[in-house]
Amino acid sequence: MQGVKPVVEVVRLGLVTYQEALRLQQVYVNRHWSGPAHALLLCQHPPVYTTGIRKKPYPAALLDQLRLLGADVHRTNRGGLITFHGPGQLVCYPVLNLGSFKKSVRWYVCELEKTIISVCSRFGIEASTSPHTGVWVGDNKICAIGIHCGRYVTSHGLALNCNTDMSWFSHIVRRALNCKVTSLSDELQRDVSVEETIPHLLDAFRDQFNCQLTTGRTPETEEDSGRSSA
Repeated sequence: MQGVKPVVEVVRLGLVTYQEALRLQQVYVNRHWSGPAHALLLCQHPPVYTTGIRKKPYPAALLDQLRLLGADVHRTNRGGLITFHGPGQLVCYPVLNLGSFKKSVRWYVCELEKTIISVCSRFGIEASTSPHTGVWVGDNKICAIGIHCGRYVTSHGLALNCNTDMSWFSHIVRRALNCKVTSLSDELQRDVSVEETIPHLLDAFRDQFNCQLTTGRTPETEEDSGRSSA
C-alpha cells in the first residue's frame, strides 16, 4: 500500500462479556459510516461458546449441555464453526475498512493468519496454516479465526490461546470442533499470559498490516453506565 499508513486505534476492553463485546463492535462499525475509523479491540471473555454460520445448526441438546457447564452460548454471524472463549485467551476484534488496505476478504483472513504466525515466531514457536482457517502448531490449533465483513468493514476476528484452561475445549473437540487445540503456555511449558502476549500481537499486526497504531480510550460499557447512574 502506498501513501500514508492507515491509523488504527488500539482499545483495551479487559474482561467483558461476549454480548457486550458484540455491542461495542457495532459501535465501532457504525463509526466507519462517517469516514475511516479503524480500531483494534482487545479483550478476554468469561467462559462462552460461540457458533458461526453453517448450513446445519448445532443440536440443541449439545448447546444445552454446554450451558450446564456454566458457560454462555451465543450464535453469531461470523464465519467458522463452534469455538470457546474464556479467560487466558487473547481475543482481538479488528474493525477495519478494507478500502484503506485491500478490498479482499481472502487477503484479510490471510493477513490475520500471518499476524498470528509472526506472534508465535516471536515466542520461538513454529506455527503454520492449514486447509482450514486458523493457525496451527503441528496438528494442534492455537488460534481460531472467524470474521464478518459487511460493505468491506470487518468485525469479529481471532482468539489466541495464551494460558487458557484448555479443558473447556474437550466438550466440543470430538462432537463439533474436529481438531485438537494447544496454547502458548502448553507449547512453551511455562505460563504465558495475555498481558505478555499483547505487545507481540500489536507489533506483528502493525508490521503485517503496514499501519500506525494509536492508544484509544476504553469506551464506557453498559455495566459501567449502570453503576454510574445508580
